[in-house]
Amino acid sequence: MPGKYERKPTTDGQWMFNLLATNGQIILTSERYTSKDACTNGIASVQTNSPLDERYERRQSKAGDPYFVLKAANHQVVGVSEMYSSAQAMEKGIESVKANGPTTTIIDILP
Repeated sequence: MPGKYERKPTTDGQWMFNLLATNGQIILTSERYTSKDACTNGIASVQTNSPLDERYERRQSKAGDPYFVLKAANHQVVGVSEMYSSAQAMEKGIESVKANGPTTTIIDILP
């Protein structure tokens, strides 16, 4: 079973999505969008850009934990990973987003 996107409204009336791996773990979280359509466009951007290694920016938190962001061709951030315990674990996370990002399965999670 491939990964999937869960698209949902936020408590402040905006929209966001999570990309889940086949095991159900969240591997990428979006920014907040002002509309469901804008959120859907964000998902389309992840579907397009996730297979491309040059779209990943590897970062480190203030606490020193590695994480990554996925950027669109226009350099806008379309998703952020969790914090990882090591650079190796982060690279595995990137590989998971590359594998699961192109999925077309989108589930709406409504309150």
